[in-house]
Amino acid sequence: VQLQASGGGLVQAGDSLRLSCAASGGTYSTYYIGWFRQVPGKEREFVATISPSGRNTYYGGSVRGRFTISRDDAKNTVYLQMNSLKPEDTAVYYCAAGGIGSSNQGSYDYWGKGTQVTVSS
Repeated sequence: VQLQASGGGLVQAGDSLRLSCAASGGTYSTYYIGWFRQVPGKEREFVATISPSGRNTYYGGSVRGRFTISRDDAKNTVYLQMNSLKPEDTAVYYCAAGGIGSSNQGSYDYWGKGTQVTVSS
């Protein structure tokens, strides 16, 4: 499975942004898809994950209530809707696919290149 994250950009605090993770190849619809983010010098942080059916989602504590993950299997795409953005949400965001829905990045087998999100105060 090849993954490509997109949709990042520069926004102001309080704004919204939607990231997309487009998949190609492989049996995308059978994978959990997760979003992670990373700031230089820090460990990669779990953001959200969604089950193959789309019925189950799980969020990291710092984004719960503000971010929403969803998937459109007809388009082989997973979305991360980010609302009420804060400067501390600034990071490179990555999407990943794996057979287990987990906050542990080791559970994901395929990773896309990241997309930069910058939130100004």
